[in-house]
Amino acid sequence: MRILKSVFLSVLFLFLLIPFLSYANERNVEVTIQFNLNAPEDSKDVRLWIPYPVSDKNQSIEDVKVVGNFSGSGVYREGMYGNMAIYAEWNNASKEKVFMYTFKVKRKEVAKKEFPKKDLSFSKEEFKDYLNATSLGPTTGKVKELGEKITKGKKTNIEKARAIYDWIVNHMYRDPNIKGCGFGDVEKLLMSNGGKCADIHSVFVALSRSIGVPAREIFGIRIPKGREGDMTKAQHCWAEFYMPGYGWVPVDPADVRKAMLEKNIRDVKEVEDIIEYFFGAVDESRIAYQTGKDLILNPAQRDGKLNYFMYPYAEADVKALNEDLYGFNLGYKISFKEL
Repeated sequence: MRILKSVFLSVLFLFLLIPFLSYANERNVEVTIQFNLNAPEDSKDVRLWIPYPVSDKNQSIEDVKVVGNFSGSGVYREGMYGNMAIYAEWNNASKEKVFMYTFKVKRKEVAKKEFPKKDLSFSKEEFKDYLNATSLGPTTGKVKELGEKITKGKKTNIEKARAIYDWIVNHMYRDPNIKGCGFGDVEKLLMSNGGKCADIHSVFVALSRSIGVPAREIFGIRIPKGREGDMTKAQHCWAEFYMPGYGWVPVDPADVRKAMLEKNIRDVKEVEDIIEYFFGAVDESRIAYQTGKDLILNPAQRDGKLNYFMYPYAEADVKALNEDLYGFNLGYKISFKEL
C-alpha cells in the first residue's frame, strides 16, 4: 500500500511539473524601444536605423508595432548578410523626433551537442563571407600564426574550434572598463587580452577564419532576469562556427569569463561546467539581431561603414549622430516585460 501511495505521489508530482519543464528553456517577452531622438533642431534630413530581429528556428517575432512623428519608415534588408533594419526618416525641422517600436519574442535555448565524428567536405567559395578578413579582424600575419599554433595537430573543424575556444577561455578576460560591448580590434586585443563580448568573439572569429574554419559573430541583446525592466545597455553577442554536415554551432567564451568575473573566480577548473555548456549552447535569455562586419545598411548610410550593427544608428544631414559605436547619446530606452 505504501509503495502504491509513493508511486502515485511521484506520478502526480511529475504531472504537475510537466508544464514548467516544457517552458523551462524559453523566454516570452515584449520589447519596447522608445526614441526622443537627439538631433540638432535645424536638421533637415534626419535618418534612423534600428536592428530588426526576425523569426527563425530559435526565436519567433510577432506583433510588431511602430508609431512616431516620422515622415516615413519601413523595414529593409541589406544585401551582403541579409541583415534587417527598421528605418525612419524626418524630412522637416520639427523639434521633437519621436519613434516607438514594439515587438513580442519567444526565444528558445540553443543546444547543439550531438557532434558527428567526422567532418564532411564543404565549399569554401560558398562560405567565403565567413572566411574573409574584416577591417579589424585580419586573418593573416600574427593572427594566422597564432591560429595555426593553437590548432596544431587538430584535423576537424570541431577540434580546431574547441582548441581556439579553450585558448580564449584560458588567455582572455572580461574587462569591465570597456565601454559597451567593445570594438573588436583583434590585433590590439591579442596584446591586451582584455575586452567585452564583441572583443572576445571577434578574436574567436578571426582565429577560426585564419585556419579555414567558417565563423561569424551573432549580435543581439540579452533579456535581463525578472518580470520587467530596463535593457537599454543589455546588448550582447556570441559566436558560431560551421561544422560540415551539422551546421552552425554556437559558442560564448565571453560569458564564461563574465561568470568568472562576477563570481571572482580565477581558476578555470572551477567553472568547467560553464565552459562545457557554452561550447555548443547558448541560453534562452538572448535575442539574435544580426551578423557581419563593415556594413552598409539599407537604405545606405552616408557617413561610412558600420563596424557592426547591434546598436541604433542615426544621421543628420549626412553626418553620424552617434558619438561612438553605441549611440547612447541618441536618446533611446529599451525595456522588456515578461508575457
